[in-house]
Amino acid sequence: MPNLSRSRRWLLLLVLLGAALTLAALFLRPSVQPTAAGPAAVASAPVPAATGTTRPALTVTTTRPQTGSLPVRLAANGNVSAWQEASVGAELGGQRLAEVLVNVGDAVQRGQVLARFATEAVQSDVAQARAAVAEASASALEATANADRVRTLQHTGTFSGQQISQYLTAEQTARARVESVKAALASQLLRLQNTEVRAPDAGVVSARSATVGAVVGAGTELFRLIRQGRLEWRAEVTAAELGRIPAGTAVNVQAASGAQLRGRVRMVAPTVDPQTRTGLVYVDLPTPARDFKAGMFARGEFELGAAPALTVPQQAVVVRDGFSYVFRLHPDQRVSQLKVQTGRRQGERVEVLEGLDGQTLLVASGAGFLNDGDLVKVAPGSASNPASALVKPEVPATK
Repeated sequence: MPNLSRSRRWLLLLVLLGAALTLAALFLRPSVQPTAAGPAAVASAPVPAATGTTRPALTVTTTRPQTGSLPVRLAANGNVSAWQEASVGAELGGQRLAEVLVNVGDAVQRGQVLARFATEAVQSDVAQARAAVAEASASALEATANADRVRTLQHTGTFSGQQISQYLTAEQTARARVESVKAALASQLLRLQNTEVRAPDAGVVSARSATVGAVVGAGTELFRLIRQGRLEWRAEVTAAELGRIPAGTAVNVQAASGAQLRGRVRMVAPTVDPQTRTGLVYVDLPTPARDFKAGMFARGEFELGAAPALTVPQQAVVVRDGFSYVFRLHPDQRVSQLKVQTGRRQGERVEVLEGLDGQTLLVASGAGFLNDGDLVKVAPGSASNPASALVKPEVPATK
């Protein structure tokens, strides 16, 4: 019996040891997260591709620089001014303005009445002058008759020499008196004529200070006219550029409102401002210059001919950090960034002044998305003028 009890105790110890090992194995076993696809999805997970395979960043088109002729233009700023102004003043002083017939902005013709003064006082002076002329004329007729009688009897001894001289002198004095009062009458008639203020030339009224009822002095400005409605653009050009602009040069002038006119250089100022070192170029604008007003600011471009230039499409030039760049395509399909200096522009073409030769193969469309050293793919059928090409970013295929 004692031996049997000892065997049972060993069996119980072995059972407890096995249970302890089983529990330990369960706690030490790594946990596996279940997936939606089950064990099969875990088994079929893709293996990361090797780092040595690189996909192109973009599909691009290419182009080469082209040599052509571009217009040479010189830009300038300036003000629009009246070609000439006429000041219309009062020639009659101390009279009251009775009528003002025009206003600012009105177009007037040469000789047109702009205003009228009251005429009552002047007409009274004219009547007085006419009466003086009539009186002097009557006195002159009497003096002439007396002188004629003296001439007839001067050899008969009826009149002494002194008397004859007096009659002849009286005749001359009477005639002079007639001429004097006639001149006074003409002066009064001129004053009467000056009661009507007339335009000295055709033009547009740019200023008006005349007011009905005002009593103005002689010489007071009543109106100001832009003669013939002509305007000019006075461009400010540096002294170094003045010699490039001959008379007759065509100019495209653009106002701040966006309106444009085509004018021609009339003359270049003979002097230069010693403070700013700029000179004025006077450009005649066509009449009427619609949407252009005297005093407004305008900018323009002088057309100075044409010159050869190396050009690239505008989309091939990338501006970064204030500098212009293009991307050169190498035989290994990688690109390198080139810094260039740009110049004139015409349409979709940009002139390259420095940093490029005519045989370099460049990226056209898609240049703005590239960095130095990127790998690209050239689109099939890429032409030298890729204006219609589209930029297609390379997207990895999905299964």
